Amino acid sequence: MGRRPCPVGKAISTCRQLVVGWLLLISVSLPVFGAVSAADLMSALSLQQPLATATTSPDGPPRVITLAPSVTELVYAAGAGDAIVGTVLHSDYPPAARAIPRIGDGVQPNDEAILALRPTLVVAWYPTDITQSLAQRLQLLGVPLVYANPQSLDDLPGLIRQLGQRLGTEVQADANAQALQQRIDALGIADQKSAVAGPPDTALVSVFIEISTDPLYTLGNAPLINDLLTRCGGQNPYADSRVAAPQVSVESVLHLSPQVLIVSPNGRDTLQTRTRWWAERGLAAALNHRTYAVDPDWLHRPGPRLVDAAEVICRDLGGIGSSH
Repeated sequence: MGRRPCPVGKAISTCRQLVVGWLLLISVSLPVFGAVSAADLMSALSLQQPLATATTSPDGPPRVITLAPSVTELVYAAGAGDAIVGTVLHSDYPPAARAIPRIGDGVQPNDEAILALRPTLVVAWYPTDITQSLAQRLQLLGVPLVYANPQSLDDLPGLIRQLGQRLGTEVQADANAQALQQRIDALGIADQKSAVAGPPDTALVSVFIEISTDPLYTLGNAPLINDLLTRCGGQNPYADSRVAAPQVSVESVLHLSPQVLIVSPNGRDTLQTRTRWWAERGLAAALNHRTYAVDPDWLHRPGPRLVDAAEVICRDLGGIGSSH
């Protein structure tokens, strides 16, 4: 059984935020998000404006505003954390980010607070009606709003490099991107040596990721997380869902009988309490002690620390394929 439960002290400030991003894809942005391709999202950082006009002002260096915690982490990974002049409430990593002025939350940023900070670049996670409206206001001032929405783990180093190019920190960005890519390339190589030989689809381990308990939500059509699972020899039984974070029934989960349960506990929930809860309902993964906890800040923020989560999950899944 895994031993990486989210610390109880994080319940209010961060752990309960893990559902927000995924559920926003349902309640706020899904119609817009669904119409935007992965290629469009990746190319959003390569606007046709000259780099100088997009990142600098006549009075000084770049002034960046980030509209999601994951974007803040990407900008820091690109070596440009000092350029961030405003961010959202739950941007708390790295620790230096906690001192950045706040411009609202990731759901409803304050346009006036953003404009008052005189940004030269605004970076969001995914397109919504709110960000598109903000982009129109910023466009009148010559300020681009771009998106950093990775659709696979390999997109993360690319986004870091693109941010470095845009913000004039290419050397550090390239170094960090290369180091991250090496870790991504190594995922699952050692852990899957003991997996069953044969066609790849026969060796995949069915993994249920619980992101909320009441009501019960999981991850569905979430390409980034599903890419992570595949690299670790796992398979999401809800990957064919129409939405990124579907609400599911206990009966549905029991019927699918996933071999592994991954949770991100918060509040009074712990890995042990969630394992016991599912065991009482007869879930094989819980009865077989194949339950693991991963820090939600790692797993549910599409930034560099998602690779930390991937390494943990690959390690947890390693060898399970040889025993099913």
